[in-house]
Amino acid sequence: MDWLNNLFNIHSSIQTIVIISIIIAGGLALGKIKIMGVSLGISFVFFVGILAGHLGFSIDSVALSYIETFGLSMFVYCLGLHVGPNFFGSLRHEGMQQNVWSLIIIIAGTLFSLLLIPLTGINLSNMVGILCGATTNTPALGAATQALAHMGLPSETVALATAVTYPLGVLGVIIAMLILRKCCVKAEHLEPKSNDNHDHTYIAQFEVVNPAVEHKRIADISHMTHLKFIISRIWRNSQVILPTGDTVLEPNDSLLVVTNREDDPAMEMLFGKRVNKDWNEDAIDWNHIDTQLESRILVLTRGELSGKRLGDLHLRNSYNVNVSRVIRGDLKLLATRDLRLQYGDRITVVGQHEDINHVEGYLGNSIRVLNEPNIGSIFIGIIVGLAIGTIPIQLPGMEGSVRLGIAGGPIIIGIIVGALGPKLKLNSYTTVSASLMLRKLGLSLYLACLGLDAGKHFFSTVVQPQGLIWVGVGFLVTVVPLLIVGLIALRLHKFDFGTLCGILCGSMANPMALGYANDTIQGDSPSISYASVYPLGMFLRVIIAQVLIMFVAS
Repeated sequence: MDWLNNLFNIHSSIQTIVIISIIIAGGLALGKIKIMGVSLGISFVFFVGILAGHLGFSIDSVALSYIETFGLSMFVYCLGLHVGPNFFGSLRHEGMQQNVWSLIIIIAGTLFSLLLIPLTGINLSNMVGILCGATTNTPALGAATQALAHMGLPSETVALATAVTYPLGVLGVIIAMLILRKCCVKAEHLEPKSNDNHDHTYIAQFEVVNPAVEHKRIADISHMTHLKFIISRIWRNSQVILPTGDTVLEPNDSLLVVTNREDDPAMEMLFGKRVNKDWNEDAIDWNHIDTQLESRILVLTRGELSGKRLGDLHLRNSYNVNVSRVIRGDLKLLATRDLRLQYGDRITVVGQHEDINHVEGYLGNSIRVLNEPNIGSIFIGIIVGLAIGTIPIQLPGMEGSVRLGIAGGPIIIGIIVGALGPKLKLNSYTTVSASLMLRKLGLSLYLACLGLDAGKHFFSTVVQPQGLIWVGVGFLVTVVPLLIVGLIALRLHKFDFGTLCGILCGSMANPMALGYANDTIQGDSPSISYASVYPLGMFLRVIIAQVLIMFVAS
């Protein structure tokens, strides 16, 4: 049975893979189990890792550090890449407000932990360690220990305080979300408020009864107003017309107009009369509206067209087709001339059947090419993200430097590449399934190693009186600020529950809780709000830890 002992207990590359695989497989299997309708999802991998560490299983320390770093880097970079196309748009709409609420959570948690010092007798340096564990922020712990070492002060108890409070820091965020959902969340809170922000287009039908636009070219009408619109069809005397800029509008023409949602009332004033028909239903069969024109969605897979403006392609003049809108991820965008196309964009084209076939070849529309994940660009992005994360940032009034770390650097680069890749001539497209698999793989690797490392001394420390006090205080520091701020946000109807969960997870730098939120809440709102608040929140946590340590020496 020596081979069995070697397989599980003797450190080697094979033993490392076996142990990590068992932890991940067991955690994911248990994560599917629901108790009273509740499941921890992928977060169960972390707790299976703790159990494995407690039972005496271990892997080589270098391999453990490598897998943990690689898993976290892959997860946060792919997360940034996934939310990147929507990030800056969400930042303009609700992102600033989301960061304000994240800041409130951070300040409330810090003040609450300081308030507990005279009540519990825990010294400030150990409370900083508890705060780092309760907020699952290992970069903050690194900054705190570095600051203590610079001052010539011991840091062992600080790290131990973080280690014993970390597991319940993970679980505490999930518990807070569960309590909020069971006690405070109503049906309307589960309906994403950000869906409308994803659809920037609105389709409506108008009749031309305004003399100001009658007998005028569409191009001239467009120059008369600041409004952005596209006329995809014109019905005139039972005939359908595919309009161009030179098409002249006649009285009583019926127009199918694609515009921005907020400009819809102005469109009625411009053309004169609205036709009472809802053209925004998902069930509309566009190819049966009329027999002369066809509507088809084509995918941009020609790399050299990525980053070009839609107007520069001259599709209307060259192929006699109109582009009504562009779907990018979850975003539906109005197809204006200035819109820059991205690889993987789904372009709605209206025209004759043969004309659409011709433009299909020009745009690519190769699903086979699209389904091939661009692995090379992902690893290049991770390299750049890790390099950025190691750059020391010197802040005024602080003796030590601050770093974005292995999580902060990759997520920022992922967001930038996802949002600006086409402008930078970078092919950042990744299929939804590939992105989801890479994120879950990276998070699973990270959780397995984190739990395995924490499990070695977890139970032995927890059973001691001091350890129990640390765990209890850490749990309160995690849960209380989240419940208070979350309840206020829900009562004020500031966000839907998915967005709020992303804010809670991001402010606590907790990717494990985010995994749980994604498993239990429909849509991408948790991931989008998480990515929106995470960079600033993580950076502030690191600074706060160093500032608090400075008071130790004073």
